[in-house]
Amino acid sequence: MVSLKIYVATRALLTIPTIIILLTIVFIVMRILPGDPVTAIVGMKAPPEQIQELKRELGLIDDLGNPIPLYIQYFNYFSGIIKGDFGKSLIWGKRPVIVEILEHFPATIELSIMGFIVSLLIGLISGVYSAHKYSSWIDSTIRVYGIISYALFIPWIGMLFQMLFGVQLKILPVAGRIDPGMEPQQITGLFLLDSIITSNMPSFISSLKHLILPSITLGIVLSGIFTRLTRGAMLEVLSQDFITAAKARGLPNRKILLHALKNAFIPILTMMGLQFALLLTGAILTETTFSWPGIGTFLMERINYRDYTTVQGTVVFFAIIISLVSLIVDLIYAYIDPRIRY
Repeated sequence: MVSLKIYVATRALLTIPTIIILLTIVFIVMRILPGDPVTAIVGMKAPPEQIQELKRELGLIDDLGNPIPLYIQYFNYFSGIIKGDFGKSLIWGKRPVIVEILEHFPATIELSIMGFIVSLLIGLISGVYSAHKYSSWIDSTIRVYGIISYALFIPWIGMLFQMLFGVQLKILPVAGRIDPGMEPQQITGLFLLDSIITSNMPSFISSLKHLILPSITLGIVLSGIFTRLTRGAMLEVLSQDFITAAKARGLPNRKILLHALKNAFIPILTMMGLQFALLLTGAILTETTFSWPGIGTFLMERINYRDYTTVQGTVVFFAIIISLVSLIVDLIYAYIDPRIRY
């Protein structure tokens, strides 16, 4: 237990320099990108006074109009992030960036969780069944599925589902998060959960119908890696002596497979954490295809409007979230597998 506590403390401390490096990279990249963000927003014909005012708001010049050195800009930017100040948007009311991010983040969380559940269910079931039917035509078919599904292009498969279920069969909506006027009372920002808490069944059904197509699209594309990983881990476990002993004792196949899956779960758990972190940032294509009002769509919109501070703040927010998810996965990994220690 003492060793685990030391590992937890060490891993948590290592997250700090990781986040600092990520923040520094984002700061440098945003400064070296070609083009002037101020000119991109206001245009070439904007009055000099307006350009100076916007540069002052961005922290590029001081009150006297003198350029602020880069290292002072970095210090101001870093201290602001520590205080939770991601700056203000340069368009549409100039609201705090963190407020706008938090307004869109629940939609991305909801889609990521549902997509993750779909991918995990498909991956685990197909991976276990493929290992159980090793060297059969079923095993070969599932292996091909694992390769093809991982190579699918999200907008392509998303549009196929939209054409089939939305346009031809007309049974599922093809865009949006919920029908107009059906939004539940905002508690967590997760429509499914808020609908359950407020006992609003029409909102629950509407939000669930809107989630089905984007979740299945995302889930199918991500399930391939779980299929292949589960199959490989299961084959290794199924070849061990304790499985042979279980078969000799006459245990049913279902119990043997469940027992083997528990022992094969550690590498799968690691991949689950990494995939969920990627889901949060990688759902952009799915959100764009289904007009899902999440943080991916939000980021694409602000890139098009050259909203410099919002783009920078969103990238930093993603970096911090991924670092924290990686930390949580490592801690769970260490708790499950006592061999993992520093």
